[in-house]
Amino acid sequence: MSVPIQVPQPTVSPAQTYIQPYPNARPAPLWLVRTLIVLNLALGTNYLVWRYSGTINWPQWWVAIPLIIAETYSLIDAFLFGTSMWKWRGPRTTPPAPAPDLTVDVFITSYNEPVDLVRTTARAARAIRYPHRTYILDDGNCAEMAAMARQEGVGYLTRSAEWRNRPRHAKAGNLINALSLTEGQFIAILDADQIPAPEFLDRTLGYFSDPKVAFVQTPQFFYNVPPDDPFGAQAPLFYGPIQEGKGAWNAAFFCGSNAVLRREALMFTGIAFYVRDTEAKVRATLKAARRMLRRTTRSMRGPAQDPHAVAALRDLDQAVTQALQALAQGKSIQAVTWDFQRKAEVASRLVVDADLENIRADLAEIAGRQPPVFEVARVAPDEASLHTLAGRTGSPLGAVAEVRSLLVNVDVDRAEDVHAVLPLATISVTEDLATAMRMHSMGWSSVYHGENLVIGLAPEDFGSAMIQRLRWAQGTLQVMFRENPLTLPGLSVPQRLMYFGTMWTYLFGLVAPIYLLAPIFYLFFGWRPVTAYSMDFVLHLVPFLLVNEIMFAVIGRGRPTWRGRQYSLALFPLWLTALWTSAAQVYFGRNLPFAVTPKTRQGRVSWMAVRWQIASIVMLTFAGLYGIVRLVLGTPDTLAISINLFWISYDILLLSVVFRALRHVPPETSPTPESMHVLPVGGR
Repeated sequence: MSVPIQVPQPTVSPAQTYIQPYPNARPAPLWLVRTLIVLNLALGTNYLVWRYSGTINWPQWWVAIPLIIAETYSLIDAFLFGTSMWKWRGPRTTPPAPAPDLTVDVFITSYNEPVDLVRTTARAARAIRYPHRTYILDDGNCAEMAAMARQEGVGYLTRSAEWRNRPRHAKAGNLINALSLTEGQFIAILDADQIPAPEFLDRTLGYFSDPKVAFVQTPQFFYNVPPDDPFGAQAPLFYGPIQEGKGAWNAAFFCGSNAVLRREALMFTGIAFYVRDTEAKVRATLKAARRMLRRTTRSMRGPAQDPHAVAALRDLDQAVTQALQALAQGKSIQAVTWDFQRKAEVASRLVVDADLENIRADLAEIAGRQPPVFEVARVAPDEASLHTLAGRTGSPLGAVAEVRSLLVNVDVDRAEDVHAVLPLATISVTEDLATAMRMHSMGWSSVYHGENLVIGLAPEDFGSAMIQRLRWAQGTLQVMFRENPLTLPGLSVPQRLMYFGTMWTYLFGLVAPIYLLAPIFYLFFGWRPVTAYSMDFVLHLVPFLLVNEIMFAVIGRGRPTWRGRQYSLALFPLWLTALWTSAAQVYFGRNLPFAVTPKTRQGRVSWMAVRWQIASIVMLTFAGLYGIVRLVLGTPDTLAISINLFWISYDILLLSVVFRALRHVPPETSPTPESMHVLPVGGR
């Protein structure tokens, strides 16, 4: 249902721009960044070639092979990161002026959030200067929320009864429903807690003067995160250099909020993928039909086979092949299926004719009299006769009838969905990434505007933060399993690498345990993944590690990136969970519910939530102590033990972030935008 309201445009005084959270962040010269990328990859390749050339300790392959695989993964990761940074020149913060007559709908997505929290966002959205209409998209269908929308003078949209007992598609479905009820040329999307500045549209709409721009994404910044950012919520590397670097390749992502999208691009992409999905269904149906026909033809071999029926089945088999070729050549689905159905009708008549002739002969033999004469060739069989004849033992008509019905039953209208055309992708719980990738594959472009124009509310407890991270990881991996960017038609090579690079990082959960266990295995059991921890090993590895650190320091200059690097390792159990659950959902149909990040404090989290990290720290600590004892007592493996002690210390330093997260106690009263001096004039 909807409550359309003509939203008055408030008059506001000039507003301050939101504070820039990283005033010392400055993009490094491009020549320096490229030099470090090339040097890093050259040293990494040199190390890995040396490792593969004769240092793998094959007698202890159970540790040697996993480690070389992990190191190969890391070099690929370095290549993907370097590629994303290759054209990085810093943020785009000087947008063109917007056209004066654009129509814009501002959507505030909500699902059971506190009404007062949404009220703050609604007031700020209503106060955006550029003429627009503001809507609260209430997926919780809350009467109190509807009343608040009326009080604040904003529109209110919720799902109608037709969505009942249909797939809801979580946030994507909420947005699809709102798109069907509104008409704005552009859609600004805000989460329930994301407060926009009055100049939000003034600073983003100008990019759409380029008719190929599908969306403009701005950073996400959270006003309630303490300076030490215990949960790594700010993601300054992603919402800075990474998005800026991807944007230089026309591959900046849509991040679900703080973005403006072109309605035409959404609808065009939805229609294109509707056609693509339908073609895929028809193609799969034709291939299944071909397998059925060939199986039936093989079963009819022998002296008693009917040559007319066999010929009809072969003709139909050829028709299937021709239909598949026509689809590959771009012929319309309607024309292909219509042509095939006509050929199938001819084949069924031939089979019916042959069957009736056989019946006639059988009756004559049984009765011992001249067979009755009746015309069979020119009479089209009705449905009843087809059904009867299809049931005859050994008759191929059943296969022909089944083949015809397969195409008829293709769900062209997506009967289970409320809308056949889905403007936002519903293949993943992260509809934003999947939708952006689809739009890019259709030839649309994107812009990342690196100016903080919206502030939000980050999870205030470790459990809520982990729910959010798990959903991101699951959704990204779902997209990889369903529409891998390496094979999705329409993407450029750099775009494929940009999307795949993000998905690749979540596979780190597979190799993180290898890095954690390798030094433990060596110190406790003497298992060496390399033939020798020699000075040659140090000279090959250390330069690569040093340049890698320098590269990150230069790219992330002025930004606190350390917390994010800690969590990339510390959350390895979460990445493994995401990998397993998303694969189980895609390939085995397991349920994967959409978990909304709680917007209110959920309390302290039990240490059991990080039991695997704590177990790793304990094992690493004992292994390290054992190594130190061996050094004190004297050992010929001084260099090898020292190298492994270094890795243990580094791993413990990264994993220790979970203790900081568990000890974090947020203040009794959460900070407000006003108290943080980041709510602009007119945003209340």
